[in-house]
Amino acid sequence: MRKVLVSIIMALLFSITVVAENKQIPGKNKIEPLPRDLEIQLALSALPPHLRDNATVYVLNPDKGFEVARQGTNGFHALVARTGDDTFRGNWPLKEYRDDILYPISFDEAGAKAQMRVFFDAAEMQAKGTPPEELKRIIQDRYRTHYYKAPDRAGVSYMLSPILRTYVNPDESENVATANIPHVMYYAPNVTNQEVGAATPTPEQFAYFSQHGRWPETPYPILILHGPHGYMVQFRGVTERDAITKEYEDMLARLCKIKEAWCLPH
Repeated sequence: MRKVLVSIIMALLFSITVVAENKQIPGKNKIEPLPRDLEIQLALSALPPHLRDNATVYVLNPDKGFEVARQGTNGFHALVARTGDDTFRGNWPLKEYRDDILYPISFDEAGAKAQMRVFFDAAEMQAKGTPPEELKRIIQDRYRTHYYKAPDRAGVSYMLSPILRTYVNPDESENVATANIPHVMYYAPNVTNQEVGAATPTPEQFAYFSQHGRWPETPYPILILHGPHGYMVQFRGVTERDAITKEYEDMLARLCKIKEAWCLPH
């Protein structure tokens, strides 16, 4: 009888431990939030100066997803993704949620209704504890079934921030880099390189990006994320990039102090 009682107690203890461990699993998916004022500043740095004051700004609540920090009036939306839409490119497995991705991005009204939805869904599912492999599969399925619609008109997504840490070539691998590449993206659904005479990034250019933290100097556009959600990208010139970097010196110093991976390459 004593042996039976001990066995029952051990079984109960094991059951409680398993439940406790399972309840902790969603926490493994959560990202440590940035200081609120820093996150808002970083989000707004994606926009040109004349659009910042009246834009809607979002901050990430690790328990829920993105929340409105300030309601805007000019139709532009800004946020800092910690799991970007490029995470769902390629066939490489998303084994874990990275804690070092910084993806300041903004959208006009057309992009907010279409492209931005991916960022919100990913953040919400991650907060709920969706395993990373499953999240990537779900998002890719939604792209494939046209759950996510292309923008209904031409428009623009500004990514003018002096810092971006994300995947170097997400169609090929999960390698990441920290970069200073202020740029502007124009919605280009189902447009090909040939149709607009855009350059095709070469392996050498991706290697340069990874090593130097910026794209090789070029005034010409490139196409990324080909298909319904494609973009035509133009990088800002050296003078504008240096001015943006100078403007946000203090912000960059704060980020670098928080995480070494967020220090810009020299």
